[in-house]
Amino acid sequence: MNVTIRQCAVSIKYLRKAAVTSVSATALLMLATPAQANSLVTNGSFETVTNGACELGSCTVATGWSSSGYNFVYAPGTADTTGSYTPQFNGNLTLWGPHNGSANGLPATSPDGGNYVAADGAFEVGAITQTIGGLTAGDTYAVSFYWAGAQQSGFSGITTERWDVSLGAQTIDTAIVTDPNHGFTGWQYSTLDFTATSGSEVLSFLAIGTPNGEPPFSLLDGVSMNVVTPEPATLPLLLTGLMGGLGALRSRKLLKSR
Repeated sequence: MNVTIRQCAVSIKYLRKAAVTSVSATALLMLATPAQANSLVTNGSFETVTNGACELGSCTVATGWSSSGYNFVYAPGTADTTGSYTPQFNGNLTLWGPHNGSANGLPATSPDGGNYVAADGAFEVGAITQTIGGLTAGDTYAVSFYWAGAQQSGFSGITTERWDVSLGAQTIDTAIVTDPNHGFTGWQYSTLDFTATSGSEVLSFLAIGTPNGEPPFSLLDGVSMNVVTPEPATLPLLLTGLMGGLGALRSRKLLKSR
């Protein structure tokens, strides 16, 4: 009799572990899916461009993206040195940084590395856009990116910067950051969740800054977009895990009743 009770206790212990392991593994799989999936954004790091550090849509094109405003690509280390060329003013636009007189901590690149985009939020404001396909209406998608606030060199004063991010008709604003005179806000990472309404929608980044005449620039890099709702392929795994856990708990009750 004692042996039987001991065997039952051991069985209950292992069944409990099996139930917890089954459910936990399924939950981890669901959480890992968005991170492992390939981003739906093309050229989210702005590494593929036609003509290097230059005004977007005017003298360089970033593959996958369109630009309708005063927006620029900067190669590593060029923002406060050689700058980015603008045909409109036949010169190079630079940002305040350690290499041109401001010890504001502006680094050579964003945390994503390589090129990044800088957009004037108060002069000829226009969005940077990309059409994203392969969406499922009703699913939630996480748009993640690095961003910061900076200022055009040669100008002085306090400025503010933010991004208005849109997917289709839905728009979410980032926080507003404030730059001191000749400042740089530092890079930060943001993730915004959007619900798709069709299979293809326009992803848009619009820089908004103040004041006009003291050029506020919003910086952008490392854009990615991934589904965050469970994919259909994970649902059978979830059901299997839950059924396994429930079966183990049921077996435990039967053993207790004997």
